[in-house]
Amino acid sequence: MTVTFFLPCVSATEPDRPNVLFIAVDDLRPELACYGRRHIHSPNIDRLAASGVLFERAYCMVPTCGASRASLMTGLRPSRNRFVNYLTKADKDAPGITTFNTHFRNNGYRTISLGKVFHHESDNAVGWSEPAWRPSKTQWYRLSENQKLHQEGQQRRKKKRGPAWESADVPDNAYADGLLAERAVEELRSLKGRGKPFFMAVGFFKPHLPFIAPEKYWQLYSHDQIKLPDNYHVPAHAPKESIHNSGELRSYAGIPARGPVSNETARNLIHGYYACVSYTDAQIGRLLDELDQLDLSENTVVVLWGDHGWNLGEHSLWCKHSCYETSMQIPLIVRAPGMRSGQRRSGLVESIDVYPTLCELAGLKFPDHLQGHSFAGLMNDPQIKWKTAAIGRFQNGDTIRTEGFRFTEYSDAAGMQTSAMLYDHAADPDENVNILKSGQPDVDELRKQLHRIKPDGRN
Repeated sequence: MTVTFFLPCVSATEPDRPNVLFIAVDDLRPELACYGRRHIHSPNIDRLAASGVLFERAYCMVPTCGASRASLMTGLRPSRNRFVNYLTKADKDAPGITTFNTHFRNNGYRTISLGKVFHHESDNAVGWSEPAWRPSKTQWYRLSENQKLHQEGQQRRKKKRGPAWESADVPDNAYADGLLAERAVEELRSLKGRGKPFFMAVGFFKPHLPFIAPEKYWQLYSHDQIKLPDNYHVPAHAPKESIHNSGELRSYAGIPARGPVSNETARNLIHGYYACVSYTDAQIGRLLDELDQLDLSENTVVVLWGDHGWNLGEHSLWCKHSCYETSMQIPLIVRAPGMRSGQRRSGLVESIDVYPTLCELAGLKFPDHLQGHSFAGLMNDPQIKWKTAAIGRFQNGDTIRTEGFRFTEYSDAAGMQTSAMLYDHAADPDENVNILKSGQPDVDELRKQLHRIKPDGRN
C-alpha cells in the first residue's frame, strides 16, 4: 500500500477562460440521493452530479470549519500548529501565501465572496474584488418562543443558545440561506457580459446547527420513519481520544450537558438535519437555474464542496471533530466545460486538491506552495495513475484512509503515540470494531505512509 501522486501538466492559455462558481456547504455530509442515499430529497445537487463528476471518496483535511476552509483556500496541509480549530484564519496561520481567490484575482478574474467562504468574513480580504458579503445579522429563529429562549440563554453566564431546531411556516428568504441565494442570483446577472471571467464563491450556512428551515422542507420527511443509526454506540475497543462529548450541540437549549440525548431528541436532530439539507439544495438549484437562464453554464466550472462530514449519532457522536469516516468524508462534485457528464470517480481525493484542479481547468499556473494535486486528469480518465491515500488530522490525531483501511494515530505533545485505531472498510465500513493489533503488517505500512507527511505539513 504505497502513496502515489500524479500531477498533470498545466496549460496557462489566456483566451476564453471559464468562469468558476464555487459552492461551499457547511457541515454537509455525503448523505445525498446522488451518493446512493435515496431517502434524502436533494434533486438539485443530484442534477449537478448528473451533469458533472461526482467523487465518491473525497476527504477534508481537518473536520472543523475554519481550519478546513483555510487549508483548502491556501492549498496547504494542516499540522499541530497550523489550521487547528474553527477560529482559524488563513491570514494568520499562513502569512504570505497566495490563497485560492487571490490567485484567480491576480490572473484577471473578478472574485466575489458571498456567505461563508472563509470562516472569518475579513480573512484574506485582498483576494476579493469587492468586500466579502454575508446576510445581515438577523434573528436565527422565526418562532417567538424560540427567539425568547435564545435571548434568555444569551443573557446567562454560559451563553446558552436557543433550541437546536425550528420548523416555521415562512418563505425561504426568512432565513439567511434564502437571502444568500437571492444575492447570488443578482450577482450572476451583474457579472454576465462584463467581459472578464469571474470566480464567485457562495458559502451556504445550512445544514449547520441550529437546524432551522422552512416547514415545507421538514414535510419532505416522515418523522415516524426517521431512524437512529445502527451504530449509535462507541466502537468496540475505541481509544478514548476518538470520542468527544459533542460539545457544539450541548450549547443549545433542551440538550443535556452530558450523556446521551433522548431517542426523540435524536430523531428531531436527524429530521432537522435532513430538512436543512433539502433547504440548501433548493437554494443551490436557484443558482444552477440562473446559470442556465443567463447562458453561462457552458463556460462555467461549478464546484460543490462540503467543508467536512458530520455525525448524526454514529459512534455516539454528534457534530464533527473526530477522525472517523463520518467526520472526514465529504461530498465533492465538479462540472467543467468539455468534460463528460454523469461520471463517478472512486479515487481517493483530498480537499487540498481542489485549488490546483481549478487552476488547471482555468489554464492558470500552479503556485509553488501547493501541496495538493490536480485531479483534472482523473476527471477525464478513471484509470489514470493517482494517489492511493488521503491524510487528515484533528487535534492530537493523524489519520490515513486507503483503499481498504482507516488508521488513526493519537500522540502527545512530544510526538509519542498514546493510542491508535484501525478499521477494515471491507469487513467493517461503519467502523464499529477497532482491530488494531501490535505488529500487524497492515498497521506498520499504514504508519509509514502516514509519517511520510512530515509534522510541519510538507510532503
